Amino acid sequence: MRVLIVEDEPYMAEALVAGLRREAMAVDVAVDGEAALHLLDCHDYDVVVLDRDLPKVHGDEVCSRLAQTQAAVRILMLTAAASTEDRVGGLRLGADDYLTKPFDFPELVARLRALQRRAGTPPPPVLEHLGIRLDPFRREAYRDGRYLRLTRKEFAVLHLLLAARGGVVSAETLLEKAWDEHADPFTNAVRITVSTLRRKLGQPSVLDTVTGVGYRLAPQP
Repeated sequence: MRVLIVEDEPYMAEALVAGLRREAMAVDVAVDGEAALHLLDCHDYDVVVLDRDLPKVHGDEVCSRLAQTQAAVRILMLTAAASTEDRVGGLRLGADDYLTKPFDFPELVARLRALQRRAGTPPPPVLEHLGIRLDPFRREAYRDGRYLRLTRKEFAVLHLLLAARGGVVSAETLLEKAWDEHADPFTNAVRITVSTLRRKLGQPSVLDTVTGVGYRLAPQP
């Protein structure tokens, strides 16, 4: 999942980024509404975590524009404005969910996962293919019952490949969904991560490289 955090308080933004990256999410940050709109024009996000009281362009304006132009992006307003009137107003602007500060981090993660499921066809809670079993909520992966010690990026790449159900996933898509805006488009990070993931999955090999196209998990025999 790729998430955009729009938050002008540095300590809050840093805490959110650190926590969500531990959940194997790709996270970018915008410190004002203008920067948020620029990033949204440049990248595809699954969910935007949006503060309301933002400099340059108010969070309400960002929400309204997103609701009108990028309906596929889910919006979670995360704000100190806690009255019923505030919550109703945010939802009427186009927010899909509303969480007030202070909040419990596990609840935020659960709400983001729920919004991701609502964004398209929900994947099964546990993904399985050729002896591979991945539980995205417990962040556990196994091959033939053997626990796989995966880095966050390896876990995210495997999740994307399993969700593709045997389809080819391009290196560009993996970079877009598993890394963040600071990733160099010419980096070999995807190739290296796929290589180490292939080694950790073991034999027989189930991770195929489709030359010039991308990567996929081998089809069922």
